[in-house]
Amino acid sequence: MKTNRPKIEVPLELVDIILDLISLTLYILMLGYIILNYSQLPETIPTHFNASGEADGFGNKSTIWLLPALGIAIGIGLILINKMPHLHNYMVNITEDNALKNYRFSTRIVRVINFFLAVLFLVIAYMMIENGKGNVIGLGSWFAPIVIGFSILLPIAIYMYNRKINK
Repeated sequence: MKTNRPKIEVPLELVDIILDLISLTLYILMLGYIILNYSQLPETIPTHFNASGEADGFGNKSTIWLLPALGIAIGIGLILINKMPHLHNYMVNITEDNALKNYRFSTRIVRVINFFLAVLFLVIAYMMIENGKGNVIGLGSWFAPIVIGFSILLPIAIYMYNRKINK
């Protein structure tokens, strides 16, 4: 894909570094928690939870490895995407004058999404393992509204902030 957008390096700010480090730490914690608990799991563990947070789908314990594999693959993909902000989608025409602020905002959004996914995958892995070990812990009625709310509110916030920075 060829664009006329400027290709500039987006300098990292402290918040960017913190978001990346926390996301990486959460993925490592998830992987470590699975490794530490895998031998204690029965052959069948919960693999799906309903909107109330109760386990309603079960599968082989080896399915627990899909979470860190998928999470780490997505995390790496998002890091790679952030290396090329000139290829991201924007609601404004990108010029030399507005490139840095739009690229910085776009890469920050990707970092926030990576952080949110790391938290989400860690919580799901924790719930699968604990329920598999017999410690029935429901996700509760808060889980689905938070995930759905974040999925709705983030694009709205992005749109509003994008209009503000591009006035």
